[in-house]
Amino acid sequence: MNKAQALIIDDEADIRELLEITLKRMDIATVTAENISSAHAILKKQAFNICLTDMRLPDGNGLDLLAAIQVEFPKLPVIVITAHGSAEAAVKAMKQGAFDFLSKPVDLKVLRQLISNALKANFSPQQDRRSRNTLLGESEIMCQIRAKISKIARSQAPVYIKGESGSGKELVASLIHKQSSRAEAPFIAVNCGAIPSELMESEFFGHRKGSFTGANGDKQGLFQAAEGGTLFLDEVADLPLILQVKLLRAIQEKKVRAIGSQQEEAVDVRLLSATHKDLAQLVQEGTFRQDLYYRLNVIELNVPALRHRNEDIAQLSEFFLNKIARNNQLSALKFSSGALKALKYYKFPGNVRELENILERAVALHEGAVITEQDLDLNSMATQLLDPGTYNPTMGSLEAYLEDIEKQAISEALEQNKWNRTATAKQLGMSFRSLRYRLKKLGLES
Repeated sequence: MNKAQALIIDDEADIRELLEITLKRMDIATVTAENISSAHAILKKQAFNICLTDMRLPDGNGLDLLAAIQVEFPKLPVIVITAHGSAEAAVKAMKQGAFDFLSKPVDLKVLRQLISNALKANFSPQQDRRSRNTLLGESEIMCQIRAKISKIARSQAPVYIKGESGSGKELVASLIHKQSSRAEAPFIAVNCGAIPSELMESEFFGHRKGSFTGANGDKQGLFQAAEGGTLFLDEVADLPLILQVKLLRAIQEKKVRAIGSQQEEAVDVRLLSATHKDLAQLVQEGTFRQDLYYRLNVIELNVPALRHRNEDIAQLSEFFLNKIARNNQLSALKFSSGALKALKYYKFPGNVRELENILERAVALHEGAVITEQDLDLNSMATQLLDPGTYNPTMGSLEAYLEDIEKQAISEALEQNKWNRTATAKQLGMSFRSLRYRLKKLGLES
């Protein structure tokens, strides 16, 4: 590998010198600039593997430079240097595509780790971005999520994964990790709601021997266990306020302090979080800190409920049926047409997890090589059918009923928008292409 090239942009000579010395000791060649205009001129002449820029520069804002780099050099990782405690600026930088941030005064150990991570991401061969075999579904929304995961994986920004229970939030988090430059390091997933409140600080940050009754030895915390990798906090809404404060500091300073220790320890961890609750609402209610919410929600990724992508149900059902048959050493199984229709019209309040559980039960109780509608026993959960009053798997009346509802909703939206299809698609929350397909399918083409 050729020697890495770094561009350093800062108007303070002592900061430039400090960064230069540190990078040269890491065998990284450096070029420096004092302002945005000179940085633009240098970028036009030379290619770089990493860029470090101050937020405040004499002729502009570092965020403006970051935006330009995102357009012209989208694969160049940019580390933004912010004033001490400037959480808002750091979050804004990462939302705009910064690889990570560094607070002043510069901690050299943290600096070296950030640079190593950025270069690793830049020089690493592209990970296999094809995730269709893991995150199943060919619906438009699932294709969009897989594309977002590939992009998100290149940065270090915290990601907040939003979705109902059972929708696959941990699977999404795992894919972000696997497609990142951290893939070879640990992926640690923890359910925050499953840890007793009195043990939380010890679980997250560790403790030293003798620091409290029962501390018979040193204990490594979750942050230390995930060193170099990814820490996934599921059901983060269940964190008590006192731990939220400590978590916020760990994110801002990239350091943790074990219980009973006199020193903070630098940690290199990417944080992903998830919950089925509405965090924004909890912030309004005062049970979740607003500053922590903004830190965790740098990038938000919404995982749809299964009922909102029911075109994927057949593929998911076939996948789980084959998986269950293999795990139980059974001959190949298949669905009857009635069984697939029944699955398509079920609400799945428990989402993908519930689908797998229903099929586990059906396989355990079935006879023969075909899973039938009776094996699924969804009629016992009629309240969870999309419309129990009209559902008839043999006549297919529900499908016609749903088409009528869809046709009426689209017609009303078209009227409201004076048949402007672009505005109609936006109002209905779908792409223009998807609207055009539905218009043709429902006979609404003009």
